[in-house]
Amino acid sequence: MRDASSRSARPNRFERGIALILVLWVVALLAVIAGSFVYGARSTALVAGNLVSLARARALADAGVHRGLYELARPATDAERWKADSRTHLFSLDAAEIRLVMRDESAKIDLNTASDALLKGLLLSAGLDEEQANQLLDAILDWRDVDELTRPQGAERDRYEAMGLPYIPTNAAFQTVDELQRVIGVTPDLYRKLAGALTVFSRSPGINSTLAPRQVLLALPNVTEADVDAYLAQREEMLAAEQAPLPFPQAAGFESGAASQVYNLRSIAKASDGTQFVREAVAKLAPDPKQPFIFLLWQEGRP
Repeated sequence: MRDASSRSARPNRFERGIALILVLWVVALLAVIAGSFVYGARSTALVAGNLVSLARARALADAGVHRGLYELARPATDAERWKADSRTHLFSLDAAEIRLVMRDESAKIDLNTASDALLKGLLLSAGLDEEQANQLLDAILDWRDVDELTRPQGAERDRYEAMGLPYIPTNAAFQTVDELQRVIGVTPDLYRKLAGALTVFSRSPGINSTLAPRQVLLALPNVTEADVDAYLAQREEMLAAEQAPLPFPQAAGFESGAASQVYNLRSIAKASDGTQFVREAVAKLAPDPKQPFIFLLWQEGRP
């Protein structure tokens, strides 16, 4: 009898052990599932929070652009009116810091209408040698001219097709500065060096040197860095004294002489949580009081 009861007890203890292990596995599995759910919920909340922060920073940067347009629309006789003279305007909005820089597009080199000498000067100032600058200048001119005739060192349809590129020259004016990246010979590094000095909106063969940034002034033939830096220091002093800057003497022959009434606005918003967004816009002054500006460009700016 003792042996029989002993044998019957052993299976019961074995079954209870198996059941305990199964329970432990189920508990562990539920813990893993619960942990995954909590982690997923937390990740979703973080992503949602980041999206909200980015949307807020974007809205603040957009507000900075519209603040700039409001200032430009004020009467020219208003002493408090902000000018599009490349100075930084710093202000706060909803606990965020906004930096706004406004510049008339006449300060830049127009990719479609600038003289060959000005375009070549820009290429040389970006580090190209004489031969490279001549080749790229011809390629740029071949891209924008209306014919299929290849310039001595240029590139038309046949060369783009021979290189297996999925596009050919438009034989029309550049619609955006970004389009320059498609021209044969324009590397990403070279484009980054050129883009800030270029526009397609001024429609001028020259530049307004009283507004031009350093990079543009260095594109002028036969100028030195010392000449440019000395002029920029003088121009800054005159602006600080609320005086109209004098033109850059070495810009004679390339001076446009007038503002274009087309403005580039770069608004950088930094929210209280550190999130940052850059909005870049180009707007043209319009005579209609109901729509005083026409947007020509609206994009996320480069940091």
